[in-house]
Amino acid sequence: MRIEDIEIGEDENFAAMFEESEKKTQTNTVVDGVIVEINEDNVLVDVGQKIEGSINLSEIKTADGELKYNVGDTLPVMMSGFRGERPSISHQKVLQKELVDAFFKEHGEEPENVIVNGVVTYVKKRAGFTVKDDNGLEYFMPMGHGYLKADNALGKKVEAKVLKVNAEQNSIVISRKVLIEAKQALKEETIKKIMAEDKPVVGTIKKITSYGMFIDLGGIDGLCNYNEISYKGPVNPSSYYKEGDHVEVKVLRYDDKKGHISLSIKACLSNPWDEMRDQLEAGDTIGVTVSNFESYGAFVDLGNDVEGLLHISEISWNKNLKNPKDVLTIGDEINVQVLELDADKRRLRVSLKSLLPKPFENFTATHKAGDVMTGTVVTVTDFGAFINLGEVDGLLHNEEASWDNNSNCKDLYKKGDEVEVKIIRIDRDKENISLSTKSLTDSPVKAFQDANPVGSIVKATIKDFKEFGMFVKITDKIDALVRTEDFGPFEKDEANVGDEIEAVIVNIDTQRNKIRLSIKRLESQQERELLKTVNDDTSMTFGDALKDKLRK
Repeated sequence: MRIEDIEIGEDENFAAMFEESEKKTQTNTVVDGVIVEINEDNVLVDVGQKIEGSINLSEIKTADGELKYNVGDTLPVMMSGFRGERPSISHQKVLQKELVDAFFKEHGEEPENVIVNGVVTYVKKRAGFTVKDDNGLEYFMPMGHGYLKADNALGKKVEAKVLKVNAEQNSIVISRKVLIEAKQALKEETIKKIMAEDKPVVGTIKKITSYGMFIDLGGIDGLCNYNEISYKGPVNPSSYYKEGDHVEVKVLRYDDKKGHISLSIKACLSNPWDEMRDQLEAGDTIGVTVSNFESYGAFVDLGNDVEGLLHISEISWNKNLKNPKDVLTIGDEINVQVLELDADKRRLRVSLKSLLPKPFENFTATHKAGDVMTGTVVTVTDFGAFINLGEVDGLLHNEEASWDNNSNCKDLYKKGDEVEVKIIRIDRDKENISLSTKSLTDSPVKAFQDANPVGSIVKATIKDFKEFGMFVKITDKIDALVRTEDFGPFEKDEANVGDEIEAVIVNIDTQRNKIRLSIKRLESQQERELLKTVNDDTSMTFGDALKDKLRK
């Protein structure tokens, strides 16, 4: 081998080694480059190497899509090695380095307890997440420290703690997991301390919902259910508080598995039910305010976080009252009587009508049996109709509605009809009023009686057979009964419905519109009729009359 050849080879090796050394010294260094070409997707930048470097077009655009640089402009770029002969450069990394340098300047290169907030802008499965804050500074959050699902993490706002930094690589590693676990540990420690002390703590109302309020206990949130705001029971939270208010609360429960804290405001207050235990009893009269309506009645406020139930049946003596709003208004101040007080079950029942005069007593003081009144049909039932007479109702039974035994109130009346009635009975013990319409007119039997007194012989048509006798029709409107013991010579088995009979009237009940006949008494009655005829006819002897009768 020649010496010349050796020297040439050494020069070539030295040049290659020098070039490689230059490449290494230029890794992650910032240099100024000149834009030589702008294409649709990328920008070529001359950084003093054999070939221009290339950056994405988006790196020199504003948020609005405008170009920040043009061909010929100089811009700083970071060189991070080579891809073959082409230098690997980035303008974005220069901006990131400036932000990282600013971060180090503010927090140092070994920051502790630094909390950052940002948005997930990039997800690389099995690796981690890129999180960018409002200033544009990017952080790296490893997958295991994200507590996030990779599939729906993009765009999610996160809060995380700085885990470590790498000044040489301009990278800041953050952890959401560490922050969450630290908060959870602090939460559990704080809650255990509060529960152990068992004392009220002051919190700030953070959010009000229809079912309760979320209250901040100094970085720890708990829920005060709407049942735990007042001793009244479930209330509308927004009627009592607004967001930002400070309140005293006690911790009722802590679910460490779900992380839920249950709070109570009323547990910090004196229990009004205990105060009332010895102050009120059944029969007492108290002043209250109507506070709420339900379909079954109204709730009344005693003014001390206690509400009582005024059932609709205890509002008025009017049994037809269907809605408490018909007689009461929210905010009405009324006197009521205590019916029941159970402090242990927190139950209070009151009555308004018990303090009002009884309509029945008012009615009976001014009305009596025999009075005729006009009323309104309020209910029609199978057994009759209830007639409203002002403050009270009376019963018009079917049998008192008409002299026609085959009709009833359902055939005659409907709700709302006005009807004239007669009071036939007042039961003060049961507070019942019996009415009649048929008593306002004479019964058909009474008119019949005037022409056919007891003892008269009448003809009738068989209408129906019963075990105890048979019913017969005297006229279209008048029926009569012949009992079995009054049959006499009459043979039931030889008779049919529609056959005509002759019988004697033995009883007339004009009140019940009933007549009773007897066939058995017919023969003796006929003899009495004959004797009467004889006595009235002086020209005829008894013997002649008897012979004439027998001849016939």
